[in-house]
Amino acid sequence: MMSTPKPLEAFACGSASTTRTDFSSVANDAAKLMVVVVLPTPPFWLANAIIFPIFLIFYIKNHHKISAKIHILCEKDVTLKVFSYFCTKKSDIFMENKKPLILMSNDDGYHANGIKTLVGFLKDWCEVLVVAPESGRSGYGCAFSVTSPLLLKRRHNMGEEVEVWSCSGTPVDCVKIALDQLLDSRVPDLILSGINHGDNSSVNNHYSGTMGVAKEGCMKYIPSVAFSSCNYDVNADLSPLRDGVVSIVKRVLREGLPKGTCLNVNFPVNPPFKGFKVCRMTWGSWINEVVKEHHPRGYDYYWMVGEYRNDEPEAVDTDQWALSHGYIAITPTRIDVTDYEWLENNRSLNTEASELDD
Repeated sequence: MMSTPKPLEAFACGSASTTRTDFSSVANDAAKLMVVVVLPTPPFWLANAIIFPIFLIFYIKNHHKISAKIHILCEKDVTLKVFSYFCTKKSDIFMENKKPLILMSNDDGYHANGIKTLVGFLKDWCEVLVVAPESGRSGYGCAFSVTSPLLLKRRHNMGEEVEVWSCSGTPVDCVKIALDQLLDSRVPDLILSGINHGDNSSVNNHYSGTMGVAKEGCMKYIPSVAFSSCNYDVNADLSPLRDGVVSIVKRVLREGLPKGTCLNVNFPVNPPFKGFKVCRMTWGSWINEVVKEHHPRGYDYYWMVGEYRNDEPEAVDTDQWALSHGYIAITPTRIDVTDYEWLENNRSLNTEASELDD
């Protein structure tokens, strides 16, 4: 990653021993600095920054002695350095006070304890929009509604400062309709899903509606993170997850994520947590998945249930290992599911139409 120059280094005009700079070129540099750094700031900061150079130029034109002194100072880089530092600090303050926009959803419903807890972690320093299913949608993965119209309803269960909507569709529907209908062309800085009441590590990643939200955001080129707790109690106290959640959110807001990558973050059942482990997805299987029952009215019906089996329990680089050893598991998940190794090894299969009859 490229290092960011310090404010004074980034806009300095050179030392007196190596650069002879007349006042007009310094003024040009100052004007460029005004456009790049000062103009994006709020009006009262802009006024401060504009008044200073106007006042300075006025005195330069009317007082030759002051002009000569200013010329010397400019040759020593003092004036431009001080001015650039002033502007940069104003810009820094502005950026620090600009709240990031975060779109949140889940697969447990707008009323769930997990999403309300997640909102509570972030609402004081983020602008939050919640669009979540009207009821539970676990296991919906990346499904979206094709044959049924969707209904939106404004909710007020997280305080007046947080805009909350319920949607009659799937978790993915929630993301699509929020981006298209509710954000008025604004693009969220981040899309968050969860906090899910249940483990979404290993192959659960593929079934999860919680992960469906993150994958949909990722396919829209928006940094996206899904949070889940291995505690299945819908009333569980999730407050111990605060530090881990906030740490990851701030890092992703600061550094972003690679194109086509979202994060699947799972927390162990019980705190305290030992730390973070960036790890791969565990190979696992669901077994004994169907229970058959006979209805008194004479027909059979079935329940989808099942038990999870870790198919590589000895592996120490997996999300399941991390969770069972008290670590927060961070699994980077890619949208591109191409098997590049197989592709490279089988390029000989490439043919032209004329070769198909051979």
